[in-house]
Amino acid sequence: MLEKNKLNIHDIIEMKKAHACGTKTWEIIRLGVDIKLKCTGCGHEIMMDRLDVYKKMKKKVVN
Repeated sequence: MLEKNKLNIHDIIEMKKAHACGTKTWEIIRLGVDIKLKCTGCGHEIMMDRLDVYKKMKKKVVN
């Protein structure tokens, strides 16, 4: 299990479900109460609650 305080900016994480463009990997752009993620496939950026990110995240790919 991933420790919750181990996420850093520019880490690449893999989500359980794929984005509409087909990729599952996202880059962390901003950390805080909300986490800003950027899709590595199409560049789409989203803001997601930290708890939702931990629920939907499968693993950390690259740090």
